[in-house]
Amino acid sequence: MFKLIKKDGNARRGEFHTVHGVIQTPVFMNVGTAAAIKGGLDAFDLKEVGCQVELSNTYHLHLRPGDEVVKSLGGLHKFMNWDRPILTDSGGFQVFSLAKLRKIKEEGVYFASHIDGRKIFMGPEESMQIQSNLASTIAMAFDECVENPCEKDYAKASSEMTVRWLKRCKAEMQRLNSLEDTINPHQMLFAINQGSTYSDLRVENMKQIAELDLDGYAIGGLAVGEPAEVMYSIIEAVEPFAPSDKPRYLMGVGTPENIIEAVYRGVDFFDCVMPSRNARHGTLFTSLGVVNINNAKYERDDTPLDPNCTCHTCRNFSKGYLRHLFKANEILALRLAVIHNLHFYNKLAADIREAIECDRFDAFRLENIGKLSQRI
Repeated sequence: MFKLIKKDGNARRGEFHTVHGVIQTPVFMNVGTAAAIKGGLDAFDLKEVGCQVELSNTYHLHLRPGDEVVKSLGGLHKFMNWDRPILTDSGGFQVFSLAKLRKIKEEGVYFASHIDGRKIFMGPEESMQIQSNLASTIAMAFDECVENPCEKDYAKASSEMTVRWLKRCKAEMQRLNSLEDTINPHQMLFAINQGSTYSDLRVENMKQIAELDLDGYAIGGLAVGEPAEVMYSIIEAVEPFAPSDKPRYLMGVGTPENIIEAVYRGVDFFDCVMPSRNARHGTLFTSLGVVNINNAKYERDDTPLDPNCTCHTCRNFSKGYLRHLFKANEILALRLAVIHNLHFYNKLAADIREAIECDRFDAFRLENIGKLSQRI
């Protein structure tokens, strides 16, 4: 399913074949938590900005509209009219973020809905059942995401429980994929590596989950407050023990520079709410650096946001107009800004792929580290 086309150092250029199409890697997945991109973009807009994979969330869709509702309407692809791959997060991170409302046990997690407070239980089997109802291309294993920093004894016990949960996820997915009424009987399962910021726990965890021969391997529980250098060191420690013939996914990351640095260390898949969330607040990524469109200096600026960008926003509107929309609280401001940022991230991934193919990824990395994060 995963074909490694080219390597440039540790950077990998590959193809991941799925029932919903081939994913060119490295890839940035666009986050549509509740089957929609915040900012007013639909499935047709996603294609326009170059999105290969849309990511939705198990927890949020389970609460609203309900995964059984989505199943009755044909699954996520039909529901949102998207014919390319979809990855669903397991809900583990959302449970982590609801720390005050949860109780973790071996069988799973008891927690309260953030919407109406009703009591909910989710374990490995329940997460797989929900994701099967959603009929995503790739389902993520149910795991516990611990906070950083975390006591080592707790991190060890948690990572060991995550392995036990993963075995239950695999067994339940095999059962679900064999049922006659399953919408996507070819649903794939990605494991999630845990162990907080302890390299020895991470390595041991990766060795154990690699033995289960799953469709892909993610590194979870990072980008939750630890310094970037710590995140990079964990990637460097773990990647040698991840199966080389399976895609590697760094969850919830991150800035353009984080992505470049992680590709440099062998990662293939990425996702983050940053481009859409920052866009909705007027922070926009460009090939020259980061723009705060609310700055007064853009009031009379009739040039495009990024002279090197071909997105709908940059082709048709000026910085002055975009700033006006934000100041006037027009909904169009959010839409145009999100279109640009998602286009920028997808183009960044395409540029990374091209650089690896041409054996110039090191030069690409040096050209962009520092530049893409500078404030203009």
